[in-house]
Amino acid sequence: MVTLIEELARSYGYEEKSAAEYGSEGEVVLSCFDGISCGQEALRRLGIKVSTYYSSEVDKHAMKTTLKNFPFTVMLGDIRKVHVNDHIDILLGGPPCTDVSLAGKGKGLIEGERSSLFFEFARVFREALAINPDLKFLVENTRMKQEYVDIISEILGVEPVLINSKVFSAQNRARLYWTNFDIPELPESKGIVMADILEDEVCSKYLAGQQLLDNYSGGDQLNPNYKSQANTIHDHTKKSPTVCAGTHGYAIGYVDADHFKYGDMDEILVGTHSKDGLYHVGNADINGHDVIKRVYHRDGKAPCLNTMSGGNRHPKVYVGGLKYRRLTPLECERLQCLPDGYTEGVSDTQRYKGIGNGWTVDVICHIMSELKQKEV
Repeated sequence: MVTLIEELARSYGYEEKSAAEYGSEGEVVLSCFDGISCGQEALRRLGIKVSTYYSSEVDKHAMKTTLKNFPFTVMLGDIRKVHVNDHIDILLGGPPCTDVSLAGKGKGLIEGERSSLFFEFARVFREALAINPDLKFLVENTRMKQEYVDIISEILGVEPVLINSKVFSAQNRARLYWTNFDIPELPESKGIVMADILEDEVCSKYLAGQQLLDNYSGGDQLNPNYKSQANTIHDHTKKSPTVCAGTHGYAIGYVDADHFKYGDMDEILVGTHSKDGLYHVGNADINGHDVIKRVYHRDGKAPCLNTMSGGNRHPKVYVGGLKYRRLTPLECERLQCLPDGYTEGVSDTQRYKGIGNGWTVDVICHIMSELKQKEV
């Protein structure tokens, strides 16, 4: 009987081979919860030779994306069935954050059905370390309660480092990294914003039909956190407000039957800039948590990507007037520093999910950069 993994592998020309057939030179890598294999992409970008890359993953769509980009990946399936009985050079892992994320209401690291899979990773970690005491490892997860951080740190024997992807990309994504790689000092921010990653033209399906504010009677605020004349949507049937001139130029807003105009968006941005570089310029008129309603200006960072499932969870970018649109899968790939088209071949829903679950490749390259020096 042909398994799903074998069927997927064969569709991309992969035939199971031994490590020796790949060649004896290069690193042997095991990636648990591999997703769409962002770790493998980081190794490729660093120019690191890999003799065998083992991937433990159960999502068939993620596996399809991995095999499209890396046909010789050795798929191992469920981590609960993975046992290390041979030499591993590098161990990677991104255990599910569902039950430990500060943004959620999960059952925690120990009782959570998904996040408790970390302890399966801990078993694999111990098995690999017993065979190779010089094992290099990298574990990524979201910010969580300190009690969970302490448990993971005790098992792995290192404290985590907090790195925000905003240094390397247009995405505000703070993550914890437990590793024994010697992480270099972070570089100066590249200054990349959403405008740098947006497509020139997008398919109509990504254009939202809703307006930022469905009920914009006089006095509504484009950004409720910043009250000023420039930030106010004015009713065109009433007297015009006084035109003001300041350090940011003329700024006046008004609504007529068809569109919204403003004199200078910079005046609005003054009050919306956050320490993480996001410009929140308004909320979409949709149902759901306030977080998923937020619309951001292209001159700032994008919010942290998630699996974007459940409707209307895609990052939203302001496009003028009272209009916004959601970011495309390709734009989300760019936020994670993936090559354009990396996730093509599955549905948009699965592309968004895989990207949101993935790693920011340039962050991983930075963390593992000592491997590049080793190659030289």
